[in-house]
Amino acid sequence: MATVLFSDNEPGEAFWKRIGWKERADLKVLQRATPTRKPGIKSTRGIEVSSMELTDQTLAAAVIAETTNCLNSCVSKIKHCLGQLTDEQVWWRPQEPMNSIGNLVLHLCGNVRQWIVAGIGGAPDVRDRPREFSERRVIPRSELSRQLDEVVAAAAEALARMTPEEMLRVRCIQGFSVTGLGAIFDSVPHLKGHTQEIICLTRMQLGDGYKFDWVPKTTEEGASMTP
Repeated sequence: MATVLFSDNEPGEAFWKRIGWKERADLKVLQRATPTRKPGIKSTRGIEVSSMELTDQTLAAAVIAETTNCLNSCVSKIKHCLGQLTDEQVWWRPQEPMNSIGNLVLHLCGNVRQWIVAGIGGAPDVRDRPREFSERRVIPRSELSRQLDEVVAAAAEALARMTPEEMLRVRCIQGFSVTGLGAIFDSVPHLKGHTQEIICLTRMQLGDGYKFDWVPKTTEEGASMTP
């Protein structure tokens, strides 16, 4: 959801012209707190206005919350796939040089631990990246799920301690010079991309037997308009 700042003394039409957007239902407008307007009031465009003041702290808190939500969402999707497979299917690979779901889970745990838990949180970086891809043991699904939960919980704790200054501080992660925000913008899309790969590998094996984690139920969500 996009976020912009609405000022009390700015006419509505000037506001929309300034941001260069047409009216959008997914636009979140943050209003500077003033004694003349009560929290929760509707703007003339019908968009909910919050009394929260936009500061570096509130922006940092929003980034942390969205990042944590994304991490948890990806883990939920991965575990949804693991729950439909046997241990042997988790370690199946289309071809020998390609990765299994098990390898991808190990790889994601290694990346999140290195980039967020260590890179942002300051924990020791003990990643063994080659091992993530060379592993051929059939590690049980329960153990893979446990490792996912553990690393994401540690990542959430590291993120919760981030200050606006830490988000902008440059640090070295995996040989790259990045800010705290850069680390987030690198690790989270990486996690989301491999999550979709895991879903694809699951569907390749289960075919029509695959159970979707979410399906649209209304036309607004994207369900078919035909009966």
